[in-house]
Amino acid sequence: QDKGTKMTEFWLISAPGEKTCQQTWEKLHAATTKHNNLSTNSKFNIPDLKVGTLDVLVGLSDELAKLDAFVESVVKKVAQYMADVLEDSKDKVQENLLANGGLLEQQWQTEHKFYSSSLDTVPFLFVFKGVNQIDNDLKARASAYNNLKGNLQNLERKNAGSLLTRSLADIVKKEDFVLDSEYLVTLLVIVPKLNYNDWVKQYETLAEMVVPRSSNVLFEDQDSYLCNVTLFRKAVDDFKHKAREYKFMVRDFQYNEEEMKADKEEMNRLSTDKKKQFGPLVRWLKVNFSEAFIAWIHVKALRVFVESVLRYGLPVNFQAMLLQPNKKTMKKLREVLYDLYKHLDSSAAAIIDATMDIPGLNLSQQEYYPYVYYKIDCNLLEFK
Repeated sequence: QDKGTKMTEFWLISAPGEKTCQQTWEKLHAATTKHNNLSTNSKFNIPDLKVGTLDVLVGLSDELAKLDAFVESVVKKVAQYMADVLEDSKDKVQENLLANGGLLEQQWQTEHKFYSSSLDTVPFLFVFKGVNQIDNDLKARASAYNNLKGNLQNLERKNAGSLLTRSLADIVKKEDFVLDSEYLVTLLVIVPKLNYNDWVKQYETLAEMVVPRSSNVLFEDQDSYLCNVTLFRKAVDDFKHKAREYKFMVRDFQYNEEEMKADKEEMNRLSTDKKKQFGPLVRWLKVNFSEAFIAWIHVKALRVFVESVLRYGLPVNFQAMLLQPNKKTMKKLREVLYDLYKHLDSSAAAIIDATMDIPGLNLSQQEYYPYVYYKIDCNLLEFK
């Protein structure tokens, strides 16, 4: 499919059956393909559902509008979280998600069986409960995984950054220190590279009782060297004070093997946990994205049914059709549809002027057309 011209949006529309519904379909198809394919079309067959009273239908119309918005928000949340979890491979997100026109159609066709044939509250509860569950599970799973990711990032941050702040556990070794001595202690000093020659000249005389030739460079980053130096404990304060004047920074650091080992183990544990959770989480997101998406298409189908009955009357006689517009010719497609269906609505002009609420027409929420129209926007990710 050529991504350049096809939209990731679909128009689900319906028009009254002419002599037969097949004829309605053929007329639409001919009109949109006559002027160099304005859209890719497929029939969207909705089974005959039992219709209650007009009041019930108007009520359903409102309920379905709310349900539609809720389900769409969950579909988008799952998609967006999939993008967050797949961090570096955003291009894989779209293929993990979706759904071209044929697929929307198939999903509805294969899945609508689970509805009772009457338009009562069963489908609502069914959809709402299922999608609500996905929403709640997503919150719990995202929170657990984000926690893990956050803790790991904090540890990684500790092991990066400048020598003044970063963890030194993975840099220093036991043999860099004089340990367990009553009188001697080894300090770690950050020496700017520009001042290194000063360090070599000065460190033995910065205080009394510094052990000669006890300093080595243990590590360097872009700007500084990490050096050790050994001296008598009682000279430490004096040494720190003097060192500061020369821009040599003494780091507070006690060599503690247990602690360093614990840090390393924690990092490994978190990293392993994250890897372990990643696969199942992505699978869960795929499966539940699909579930939520199918539920969303169900709601759209029910909306088309209800609006078509409200608008075209009984007996139920309309053809629902799924169009995937061509990006470049959307305006033209609108015009062709208007010409095809403007006869449905002599009062369309009057309605657009009126601000009164007409049952089944949610004028405030979307544009009004003489045919029943719902947009299915499959561009679910706001890539930052």
